[in-house]
Amino acid sequence: MTGISAQLLEGVDVMVAIVDARSFNGAGDALGLSPSGVSRAVARLEARLGVRLFARTTRSVRLTDEGRRFHEQVLPLLAALQEATDSARGGTTTVRGRLRVNVDPFFSRLVLGPALGGFLERHPDLDIELRTRDDLGDLVGDGFDLALRFGHPQASSLVARKLLDLRVLTVAAPAYLERFGRPSHPRDLQAGHRCIQFRDPATGRAFPWEFHRGRRRIVLDTPGALTVNDAGTLQSVCEAGYGIAQMFALANDPLFTGGRLVTLFPDWPDERFPLYAYHPSRHHVPAKTRAALDFIVALVR
Repeated sequence: MTGISAQLLEGVDVMVAIVDARSFNGAGDALGLSPSGVSRAVARLEARLGVRLFARTTRSVRLTDEGRRFHEQVLPLLAALQEATDSARGGTTTVRGRLRVNVDPFFSRLVLGPALGGFLERHPDLDIELRTRDDLGDLVGDGFDLALRFGHPQASSLVARKLLDLRVLTVAAPAYLERFGRPSHPRDLQAGHRCIQFRDPATGRAFPWEFHRGRRRIVLDTPGALTVNDAGTLQSVCEAGYGIAQMFALANDPLFTGGRLVTLFPDWPDERFPLYAYHPSRHHVPAKTRAALDFIVALVR
């Protein structure tokens, strides 16, 4: 590839234009070059190749045998180059190709997964590889186009777009409350209750338990022998009656509408946790990434 230069490509382009127009002047008109500019481009190309490409008279111009062979060899390559260029340019306007998404397991299972089929049906030329992970990792190094993560963004070169804030609820199963009683205040959790901890992938430690009411905020170090890093496991252990958990609230969640879990402390309703979308660059964002972002924004709204 080191032998390819802008001058070489320009010379090939000029040569093809001369063949198409059957004259140097016609090639100049097609390319916006002066006759001398066309002649210089051909001279540079002939010097680079070490062969004479055209035989010229005052009335006509034709390819030499060497020029004809070179033209026949280079024409398919130019077509392939044009096709590759058009394909790359089309990636910014056409939703197609493979989209690799790193997504939080909770969001994938309850929000994204049920709606993903409709998105794929609208974009039949798109393939999606969905990876559920509990951490962001190296988005660029791991080859992801898009990531969806809960939590506040860390400083990085990635573009971070806030999608929504989910309400955080403190919940327990009816069976747990029958056995251990219902706490009336968040501070009651620090004595005589089991609190299921959730691991923060950014720090490796359990998230602190927070309670918000207007401008008031309580942060507690709650007791608990069990720490998990999966929202599904947190839900199932809590639903089974083992302990109290803090979970995200989703509209029409059957866990709450069906009475399988009971919301505690309704007078502390204001804790929120953000969901962010991440992608590598603000410039030349592929159409597939823009389409996925628009779909997710509409979904969460």
